[in-house]
Amino acid sequence: MNAEADALATVKDADRKHVFHSWSAQELIDPLAVAGAEGSYFWDYQGNRYLDFSSALVYTNIGYQHPKVAAAIAEQAGKLCTVAPGFAVDVRSEAARLIAERTPGDLDKIFFTNAGAEAVENAVRMARLHTGRPKVLSAYRSYHGATSTAINLTGDARRFGNDSATAGVVHFWGPFLYRSPFHSANETEESARALRHLEDTIVFEGPQSIAAIILETVGGAPGVLVPPPGYLAGVRELCDRYGIVFILDEIMVGFGRTGKWFAAEHWDVTPDLLCFAKGITSGYVPLGGVAISAAIAETFARRPYPGGLTYSGHVLACAAAVATVNTMVEEGIVEQSARTGSELLGPGLRALAERHPSIGEVRGAGTFWALELVRDRETREPLVPYNASGGDNAPMAEFGAACKKGGLWPLIAGNRIHIAPPCNISAQDVAKGLAILDEALTVADAHMA
Repeated sequence: MNAEADALATVKDADRKHVFHSWSAQELIDPLAVAGAEGSYFWDYQGNRYLDFSSALVYTNIGYQHPKVAAAIAEQAGKLCTVAPGFAVDVRSEAARLIAERTPGDLDKIFFTNAGAEAVENAVRMARLHTGRPKVLSAYRSYHGATSTAINLTGDARRFGNDSATAGVVHFWGPFLYRSPFHSANETEESARALRHLEDTIVFEGPQSIAAIILETVGGAPGVLVPPPGYLAGVRELCDRYGIVFILDEIMVGFGRTGKWFAAEHWDVTPDLLCFAKGITSGYVPLGGVAISAAIAETFARRPYPGGLTYSGHVLACAAAVATVNTMVEEGIVEQSARTGSELLGPGLRALAERHPSIGEVRGAGTFWALELVRDRETREPLVPYNASGGDNAPMAEFGAACKKGGLWPLIAGNRIHIAPPCNISAQDVAKGLAILDEALTVADAHMA
């Protein structure tokens, strides 16, 4: 047995014996053992290289192993590895400043968490304490995390096994023109009807009981759902009218993913609270947080905020955040993401749709796109049913296997493939990924009605 085979066997054996994997039936999975990664690629112990069109879980915004960020983490470790969150520390203060300078409006206070779900938990807690109200409204077709409040806020099937029905959550339908719950003919109708539905929900739930409305600025896990013009501004107006806190979840789409620092910039909307994570460190060290408006910060100026985390603003994570933001500025990565979307991914994916009848819709921005795969373009029947598994999911499983065989690591969710490469992916690698997709989509085409 050579060294690589020996290392592979050791890793796989320990994984099977001791690692409990999320969202999985433990005996039915066989995780790929990753030996290394760099830029837009990772590879296994057998030398197979994969172009990562998933950015891990949509967080390696500057790619794997960026030397500037790796060096910053190492330098910080040499000076100070950790300190309690109650102290003022240079790197923590600088990370907060850099984030606050890029958030919209007056979101100038930063509460650090370890990850995105904790950001959502704390944003909801802040909203409830600020308003003195219990309920939170969130959309179907959403994902906000796997902790207790966040998973109940979530509007997709991952909620089903965790739903306690005691979290004070009310779900509503957001806009999604391709599968409109409002039978709209265009984006203008979809926006107006979705806003009317949301206001009806507010009125019939009782505005005086609603603390917050939380939305993903662009719906991530549910399918890269880009809101129609006027919708987010309309939600902002409803929140102002009824005294409701407006929370935007930018955990997946912040820090360059849609071609802006924050996706809210596309619609010139400022929430009261903004949740972030993932791209702030490119996932190198876990970090999340809540950007807080002046009005909500004032609530806790002389009243203690009843929440905290042992590792809030961990200095190694903050060092990674400072280096990531500065690297994105120095290398123009946010602007590159915008160009990649408008000049390469958008046109390239739409060209694939012209050749492959299994593509029902192409949608996205920057380095964040989705292909909706269907059995029939006229009826828009999904290629696999909602929440499909086993044999029902075979067409998507076969499509995913074809992508991997070609050297592309896909992000597949339901009947969709999400295209979310690093924000600084090269034009050559975009072309390579599109060519692999072109070949793999013939598998999806074969399953059409």
